[in-house]
Amino acid sequence: MEEVPHDCPGTGSAQAGRGASCQGCPNQRLCASGAGAAPDPAIEEIKEKMKTVKHKILVLSGKGGVGKSTFSAHLAHGLAEDENTQVHQSGSGWSPVFLEDNLGVMSVGFLLSSPDDAVIWRGPKKNGMIKQFLRDVDWGELDYLIVDTPPGTSDEHLSAVQYLAGAHIDGAVLITTPQEVSLQDVRKEISFCHKVKLPIIGVVENMSSFLCPRCQKESQIFPPTTGGAEVMCQDLKIPLLGKVPLDPRIAKSCDKGQSFLVEAPDSPATLAYRSIIQRIREFCDLRPPEGANHVAS
Repeated sequence: MEEVPHDCPGTGSAQAGRGASCQGCPNQRLCASGAGAAPDPAIEEIKEKMKTVKHKILVLSGKGGVGKSTFSAHLAHGLAEDENTQVHQSGSGWSPVFLEDNLGVMSVGFLLSSPDDAVIWRGPKKNGMIKQFLRDVDWGELDYLIVDTPPGTSDEHLSAVQYLAGAHIDGAVLITTPQEVSLQDVRKEISFCHKVKLPIIGVVENMSSFLCPRCQKESQIFPPTTGGAEVMCQDLKIPLLGKVPLDPRIAKSCDKGQSFLVEAPDSPATLAYRSIIQRIREFCDLRPPEGANHVAS
C-alpha cells in the first residue's frame, strides 16, 4: 500500500496537494480538492449525522497482520458489555448488522454477492464508500463508533479523518507487534496522526508474548530487539495502553464469531484487553466535546 510522503505538508495546510513533496503521491488529488476549494458538503452532512454518536475512535496500524481488526472487534465487544441502553434506529439509510441489541457492525463484506468476492477498487471508489458508511448508515444513538482502518497511511485514512473533521474524533489507537519491522511502520502512522492533527489515545503491543495455556510458560514469538512498543512510546512520549499476549483461543473465538473476553475470562490476554479498554474509556470520558455546536439538543 502506498503511503503519505515523509515530508507531507498535512491535509490542513494551504499547500496540501500542491507542494513539491505532493508530486506523485496517490492522495494528491484528494488533498488538493480541499486546499483553497469549497469543502465537500458531505463533511457537514456527516457532522450532523454523527451528533448521535458520543465517541469516535479510529484503530490504525502501520503494518498488516498485527491483529488490528481482531483488536477492533474485541474493543467493540468490551465497550458494549458496559452499555445497557438499546440502540435506537430511525429507519432511514443503511442499517448495520446487529450482533446484539447494543453492538452493530457495518462492512463492505455485507454488500458483496459472495463472501469469496474480491474488492478491487481504486481510490475514488473506496473514498466514496467511506463517505457512504459515515453519512448514509443509520447508526442511531451510539456511545462508541470504532473505525477499523486498513494498514498504512493512504486514501482511506485521509478520507476518514477529513470526513469526520467536523464531528470530533476522540482519537486513534495504534496497534503494533514487538519486532522492529512493525515499529518502523507504526512510527510512520504516528507521524501521520501528528500531521493531520489526529489525537493519539495510545499504542497497543499485540502478540507481545506467548503464554502456553497448559504450563503458562512465556515465550517470545516476535523478539523486541529494539525494546518493543514500550521503548518506542517512551522515546516518542506516547502512552502505551498495554501489551496483549498471544492466546490460541483468540483465533478460535474469532472464527466462531464469539467474544474471546467471554469465552476465556481468566486468560492473561483477556485481562490485558480489559485493562486497555478501560484506559481507552477513561480517555474518551475525560476528553471534552468539540463545543456546544457539536452536541445534539
